[in-house]
Amino acid sequence: MSEAFPERDEPAGWSVARRFRGFVPVVVDVETGGLDPQGHALLELAAVLLDVDEHGRLYPTEEIAVSVHPSALTEVDPVSIKIHGIDPAEPGREALEERAALEAFFRPIRRQVKSLNARRAILVGHNAPFDLAVVKAACERTGYKRNPFHPFSTLDTVTAAAVAVGETVLARACTAAGFEWDSKRAHGALYDAQMTARLFCHITNRLSTENGRAALRVCEPPK
Repeated sequence: MSEAFPERDEPAGWSVARRFRGFVPVVVDVETGGLDPQGHALLELAAVLLDVDEHGRLYPTEEIAVSVHPSALTEVDPVSIKIHGIDPAEPGREALEERAALEAFFRPIRRQVKSLNARRAILVGHNAPFDLAVVKAACERTGYKRNPFHPFSTLDTVTAAAVAVGETVLARACTAAGFEWDSKRAHGALYDAQMTARLFCHITNRLSTENGRAALRVCEPPK
């Protein structure tokens, strides 16, 4: 399931992969049945694909959202349901079995990586190492071999937000960046991915020049 945003003109030779040294950043959020990537169930997968305009500024494009039927090899901690409100047994979820969910989730990402002739995707997330660990654990459980993400490198908005706006909690970081936060929609994978994407684009664009390279200031000690 995906939704396309309006297309923007892109000059020849310019792409989001070029902006990130051959890697395609993809903003990801997962909702799980607990904090153990191997032992707790994967319940939701969401991603936001990114692109760049003629000035090298990032913006969100396609959205991906998949509900996942818990693997029989995992458990769901009741405490987690109280946090995100996802009932794995609810028939209206239209959840896919884990391997089918991974295929539906990865397909648009692989398509973008291929179309840009990029090295591979790189996961952007708020506490990104956890999201990557959950995705990798699901691939291992199902024997899925076509994970497009870099196996260990991530781009973490916790670090970026701490540096840029002085906040590490996603809700507070988004508010500090000037975005309205809807607490009723929070802890849903798609909403959190959308807001993480807005935050990542905001911070990256503030640090970017027209040629897409980071505009770094040299810090000098006070005189």
